[in-house]
This record gives sequence, structure tokens and C-alpha cells, in this order.
Amino acid sequence: MPAVRPMTTAPDSEPRHPDLVDRFRAAVRRHPGRTAVCGPDGTLDFAALDRESARLAAALAARGVGPGDRVAVSVPRGCALVSALLGVWRAGAAYVPLDGGYPAERLEFMAGEAGITAVIGGPADGRAAPGGAWVLDPAADEGPTAPGADAAPGPGDPAYVIFTSGSSGRPKGVEVTRSAVASLYAALEEAEVFEGPPAVVGWNASVSFDASVPQWARVCRGDTVVVIGEDDRKDPDRLAALLDEHAVTDLDLTPSHWELLRDRLLGPRPDGRRLRLLMGGEPVPAPVWRELADAGGQGGPQALNLYGPTECTVEVARARFAGRDPHLGEALPGSRLHVLDGTLRETAPGEEGELYVGGGRLAVGYVNRPGLTAERFVADPFGPPGARIYRTGDRVRRTGAGLLEFLGRADRQVKLRGFRVELAEVEAALAACPEVSSAVVLHDRGPAGDRLIGYVVPARAAGDRLRERLAQLLPEHMLPADVVGLDALPLNPNGKLDPGALPRPERVPSGGPAGSRPLGPVEELIAEVWTEVLGREGVTADSDFFALGGHSLLALRVVGRLKRERGVLIATKDVYRYPRLRDLAAHVTGLANAAPGGPTGREPGR
Repeated sequence: MPAVRPMTTAPDSEPRHPDLVDRFRAAVRRHPGRTAVCGPDGTLDFAALDRESARLAAALAARGVGPGDRVAVSVPRGCALVSALLGVWRAGAAYVPLDGGYPAERLEFMAGEAGITAVIGGPADGRAAPGGAWVLDPAADEGPTAPGADAAPGPGDPAYVIFTSGSSGRPKGVEVTRSAVASLYAALEEAEVFEGPPAVVGWNASVSFDASVPQWARVCRGDTVVVIGEDDRKDPDRLAALLDEHAVTDLDLTPSHWELLRDRLLGPRPDGRRLRLLMGGEPVPAPVWRELADAGGQGGPQALNLYGPTECTVEVARARFAGRDPHLGEALPGSRLHVLDGTLRETAPGEEGELYVGGGRLAVGYVNRPGLTAERFVADPFGPPGARIYRTGDRVRRTGAGLLEFLGRADRQVKLRGFRVELAEVEAALAACPEVSSAVVLHDRGPAGDRLIGYVVPARAAGDRLRERLAQLLPEHMLPADVVGLDALPLNPNGKLDPGALPRPERVPSGGPAGSRPLGPVEELIAEVWTEVLGREGVTADSDFFALGGHSLLALRVVGRLKRERGVLIATKDVYRYPRLRDLAAHVTGLANAAPGGPTGREPGR
């Protein structure tokens, strides 16, 4: 049975918008032979996607899955993933993404919390299905050979449950209705964030991230969706080539990702098309804002800033990159934005307050968390009777022109590479380790960019075994770049934690063996690049890139810097295959010896 859902109150009154499945069927009728989706696993036109998603929907329905049920989806990125998500919707159910890269313990908790009735994924993914939930292999010919009619869910039935970081130490599932998703698409079209189809959309976000919803589901309005595979997402050169190969017009990405792509995408495209960048997930730095504002007026990409919490169905505000200062812009149609003080009164222009969001696209709430739902979704003092308003926790102010400026958070939630992270959840994971008596986690802007730093007591608790334990509990984007051991946490005269007295990791000795210093030109070269990219001293030949705080975006920087400054050619996946510096150096040397240009690891003529 599905898990118990929190009760909801009457939403704001707004027009009824067509369900996205109805819009997909209309798109199939208009152009069955047009390409609907292409990915690493092939290409499907609209007629083929219609057949494949209908087959999966029929298989689900044959097992009793219908409106109100939740179906986990654990399928690699590609056409099959789009078919699976659309198939769940056609069965009337809600999908729950289970990212295969997440730790097994976390996936099992998410699946159990969501109360899933089935899993779409290969048989190996059955470990994430509690209580013997039925597993459907999307490649198997299972279920009726002649798909029946699609289910007829109501507008208030759930469309998806996406989990975000939770301050209680466990992730929390946000449930969003089908009518909210339909309203989001209508609002993005009315605001001209989505232009008239057919567009070619690069699906870049993880399916576990709510920004994926305005990307993959654009197939429902007749757009072509290009699924960007994991290898392409991690390689700026390959990603730029893929965008040009498929003439992608719309790309959603974070500011962090843009920093790695700017040199390849800032100018006009070779075929003359204007690339539209839909940027969100984290605040836009002023230099990025000004660069893209200038580029938009010179034939470069057209950029829009999109803002919104998961609890409000992805997006609530948009702004075009123009002028010199970043801002969130104005509300999307159907969303009401209020800047309130501590007494829930509207603030004056220029005065700081907390952003509250009202309107008909608020989520149902947090799955199985009625107390937390009531705390964050409160009675709306500005809406009709029974309406709710969501407390975002974001500190903002309105300019004299009525635009919203983001000032930071009112709590300990942070954004890392587009993902929302509650520091309390990371602290709880550290404190759950038996060797740790107390722990604190801080958000730090170090030489290598934003990162998390963990501090644990006693000092002997820090080490590789502790990092291995954390990797079994938390996804990559929540892992601390450093875990520093202390004899005691520093306190101020009031007995509270003194964050300023915590040592920065760069001042903590690496503790590596004296004999492990880099030897030879290749090891020394990689050590130099790692030192620059990671902002760490004392890199040794036995250092592990990820144990030093490396992550996917920093791996991209390593590859780019080695190529650009030193002429060394490696793939991003090589950093994952050979995370130890000495092993990576041996791989580079092997590549160089096997290629023209000699054993230096450099391109000929460099």
C-alpha cells in the first residue's frame, strides 16, 4: 500500500491546464515520425516512444498499479529512462527516482519511505525494493502485448516524489501533483521561458534533481529531448560537440557547470543558432551574470535565471540576464512571492525579509512527515480560505523596480553544485559512526570552490575508514571534502561553537609517508595540477584525488588544465579509474608511450 500522505488544504484557484500525458498524445498525433528522444542507447521517434511508454504502462497496470501509487525508477540515462518515466505517468502513478550512484542504504530508505509498489529497473536494482516490491525490467517483453487505454488520474494525484536533504538526518520526500506540473509548463510557456515547439532540449540534470522535470518532460509538448549521458556530462569537449551535433537549442545547467563550459559555449554556434541557457540550482556569481548579459547582446547565448524550491514545483521566478547585478527577477504566472518579516508583514523595498511562496503549485508536502509539512507549509495570510504558503528559508529583498535579490539563507541549508544540502544531515551521518563522539560540518568557500568540511571528536576518528563509512550513507555531493579530527570542538565564552577557531584543512598536516613524494616529471606535473585545482598543499604520490576533496566538477578542471596548460590528454573517467596520483601518472605515461610524440605525455609539437 502507498504510504500515508499528509492532509492538504484547498489550493489557490487557478485555471485547469491539460495533463502532460494528454499533451504527449496530441504531439504523437501531430508528428509521429519526428525524433522525440535520443540518447546513448539510441533514438526514438514520437510513435516509437508512444508504443514503448504505453507498453510499460500496460505492464504496470496489469500488476494493479494505478493513480496514487508510487513507482521507483532506476534506469540508466537514455531513451529507456524517458520511456520509463512517461510509462509511469501513463499508468496514472507517480515516479520516485532512485539514482544508482547513491549508496544502497540511502536508496533502501527512500524506497521504503515512499511506499513504492513497483520498481522499473534491471533485476540487479531489486535491492532497493523493500517488502518484495515487483521489479519490471524495461527491456523485457512483460505484460500485455496490446496496451490498453491510459489511466485517468485526477489533477490532485501525485506526479512524482523527489527526495531532498533533510535537517533531521534523513532525506525527505517532496510529493508534487500532476496539476502542479501541468501548471508549471503553462507558466513557463506564458513567460516565454519555453519558446514554441519544436525545440531541441539537452537533458542535463540528474533525474534525482527536480530541475530534471522541466527538461525530460518537454517531450510532452512536442520538443525533442537529447539525453546527455554521464560520460558527456563530465567532458566539456564532448558535451559541446554533442550540443552541436544535435543542434540543441535549450540547455539547463548550474553556474558551477557553466564555469567549465564557458570557453566552448560563450560564442555564437557554428550553425548560427542561438543557444538558450536556463540557469538555476545555485546563486549566479556577478562575473558570470555580466559575462552572459554581454554575450547575449553580441550573438552569444541567451541566458535566463530560474529560481524555485522543490516544494513549489521547481520554478517560481525568472529573470533575463541583463544589467550588471544578479537578481531573481519576477514571479512566474501562478506563483505569488511575498517578502515577509518575523511577524509575517510585507517588507518595504530594500528591506531584507524571508521569501514566502503562495499559489496553486505548492507540493502536497513531505511524505510521512506531517509535522515538518505543517512547519514549512503554513496558513496563507494573503490567499483565499484554506490556502497555504511555503516558507523558503531564503533571505531576499525587493529592489525599487520590484525585482528580487537573493541575500542568503536563514538556516543551515546550503547549495552545492545545484543540490540542496542540509548540514545537519551530514553531521548526523558523521555522528552515527561509532568512533565519533561529536561532529560539526561547515560550508566553506575554499581555493577549489564551495565545499563541506567536517570536524570530528576525538581526533583519531578522522581517517580513510570514516570516509568509507560516509560514502555508504551519503551521495557524492554531500560528502565533506575534508574530515578534520580534533581533541575538542572550540567554544566561545558563552559555551557555543566558535566556527572561527576551527582550523582550515590547508593548515592540517597531510600525514602522508615521507617516501611518497611525487617522482619523475609526470607525477610532479599531476601533483602540481592537483595542488592548484584542489587548493591543497602536500599532495603526495599516494594521495587519492577524492579523499583530498575532489569531485566530478573538479575532475573536469584537472582534465582541462592538463590539456590546456600542459598538453596532456586524458579522459575524465581516467580520474575515476585511477584516483591515486601514482596510478594516474602511470596511466598517462602508458598513453604517451603508445602514441606519437614520445613518452612525455604531451601532444606532438607541444
